[in-house]
Amino acid sequence: MKKNVLILASYLLIILKVNIFAAFNAIDPGQDILLQFLENIPGATIEKLEADSTFSIRYKIMLEQPLDHNNPDNGIFNQRIYLSHLLFEKPMVIVTEGYSARHNYCEELCNILGANQLFVEHRYFGESQPDSLDWDYLNLEQAMEDYHRIASIFKKLYKEEWISTGWSKGGQTTMMYKMTYPEDFEVGVVYDSPLNFALEDKRVDEHFDNVGTADQRKKLIDFQRLVLNHKREILPLFEWYAKGAGLKYSIGFEKGLEFCVLEYPFSFWQYTDHIFEKIPQKGSTPGEILEHLRSVVSFGSYADRSMNSASMYQFSTEFGYYGYVQKNVKDLLNDTEYRNWSYAPEGAYLKYSNKLMLDLNEWLQDNGNKMLYIYSEADPWSAPHVVINGSADYMKKFLRGGNHFTFIRTFPRNERKEILDKLSEWLNIKIDDKWYNL
Repeated sequence: MKKNVLILASYLLIILKVNIFAAFNAIDPGQDILLQFLENIPGATIEKLEADSTFSIRYKIMLEQPLDHNNPDNGIFNQRIYLSHLLFEKPMVIVTEGYSARHNYCEELCNILGANQLFVEHRYFGESQPDSLDWDYLNLEQAMEDYHRIASIFKKLYKEEWISTGWSKGGQTTMMYKMTYPEDFEVGVVYDSPLNFALEDKRVDEHFDNVGTADQRKKLIDFQRLVLNHKREILPLFEWYAKGAGLKYSIGFEKGLEFCVLEYPFSFWQYTDHIFEKIPQKGSTPGEILEHLRSVVSFGSYADRSMNSASMYQFSTEFGYYGYVQKNVKDLLNDTEYRNWSYAPEGAYLKYSNKLMLDLNEWLQDNGNKMLYIYSEADPWSAPHVVINGSADYMKKFLRGGNHFTFIRTFPRNERKEILDKLSEWLNIKIDDKWYNL
């Protein structure tokens, strides 16, 4: 009898352990464990969000971070993080956002790998701004400490493979994160991200002399000249539109329009579907000309609301950026000075150095292992792409044509298979066949 009781007790204990393990790892029952973990993070404010079709549990977290990680007593700011949970036993994708975070965002890697997601807003953007904007603390050194501290916290709970990823400026951040804390994640995936070596990187200028066909390039130049040749008729419409949209231009409406014209080729190749038949030609009305320009270029980018830009501060100090090609329209411009960094924060000390980007480039050559670089041939940011001549284990793919919204899913099947096979090899994870057969 005693023997039977002991056997029954042992059996019940096994069932209990199995149920506890299942509760910890199942899609929904892990909620209590996760919430308890989050509530015990020092300096964290938690807000539960609605689940969606991809993630079973989602939270918004405002985490107190030191403004200066080297001197924690120098003040704090609250950094916005979105945690999207699927399973504890699945990988974690940490998104090194270069700008503001979006609460309903799902990185494609989470779908491909069946992974959890930490979407981290960059310091000084969105809701992650300190009360007093001391621009000295907006730098990559401090941002890397933000990401590392967040990863160190959540690695206590999510113990499977970690992948870091970012798009555009966020991808630049992923590269820097890899160099600073290479042990924080196994694989880095960088989308459409340049590695600039100058405040106005001339490789971008050269891109406009080679992208597309000669006829296509001429159509863009002809349109720029069309706008400027009809500036007197277009300016009243531009001013009318700006006022209706609540846009103010301290630089003047004429210079604001000229900035948009100079930006046109960059935005056309970066963001549009490159439909040249839609470009207005000689004989088009001023309204048609302005509407096309507006459909390609964001007029707000050169209005007062874009002044004191945190991103422009970073471009003007560490990241580098691009300038405006004026040679094709210089005779029709009213000024000679058109600088992006004029939109950097007023009063901030701007001293650009390419040392950090050069150091990063050198480090990536032999040490940037398990890094995937995704680009499109037409995107201007593909001109200063990452070039690896060293021994690093990496993959780089260019999508024929395409634009700045180039992702793994946008590649044709044969190239997508190469990418997915490489990710599967690096992570030792089997990827669902459906991603091969899109």
